[in-house]
Amino acid sequence: MNQDQLKQAVARAAIEHVVDGAVVGVGSGSTVGFFIRELGLVRHRVRGAVSSSERSSALLREQGIEVLDLDAVGTMPVYVDGADEIDGQLRMIKGGGGALTREKIVAAAAERFVCIVDASKVVPVMGRFPLPIEVIPMACGLVTRWCAQLGGEARLRAGFTTDNGNPILDVHGLRIADPVGLETEINQWPGVVTVGLFARRGADVALVADPAGLRTLTR
Repeated sequence: MNQDQLKQAVARAAIEHVVDGAVVGVGSGSTVGFFIRELGLVRHRVRGAVSSSERSSALLREQGIEVLDLDAVGTMPVYVDGADEIDGQLRMIKGGGGALTREKIVAAAAERFVCIVDASKVVPVMGRFPLPIEVIPMACGLVTRWCAQLGGEARLRAGFTTDNGNPILDVHGLRIADPVGLETEINQWPGVVTVGLFARRGADVALVADPAGLRTLTR
């Protein structure tokens, strides 16, 4: 199976976690794009979706699924999203597509987080994938210096702003032995909107596709 076939398989499996008659939280990224197309085939089963990015919102509307405002919905039973890295305790690095802040908000409003990935994203220790940090513009230099004190090299993501209008710093060279502690520390830095560590609230279930089949990981 090629990469797209793996993403298709895990996206289809995630449909089983969608709650009939409810609103579903939807993340962003290429694997989620496959999930949105699968969701479109069963759109009669859901009341609508809360989306974590403008791109996902557009894809949902193309599939005939109503995009709802989170404040109007309040909570939802399930949030489905991908990850750039995920460890054995279902803690993740997210934000490769730049939607980390909205993803973290929608995930926090959901009762259950279902992560959909291919096997290449499962790692023993996170950090190989650069850690994204969304910052307000005037804090770029300050946050870059603080990242250096942690042993990381923060690089401004060139030509990119988030849906919130902010830049992203991608931090290279970290070995994240304590994801919860690092998430807590970076989120307290002035000027940080949020960091792409989803460790304090990790996934509840991970659906992992590899050529041998589909695995389900739970905490």
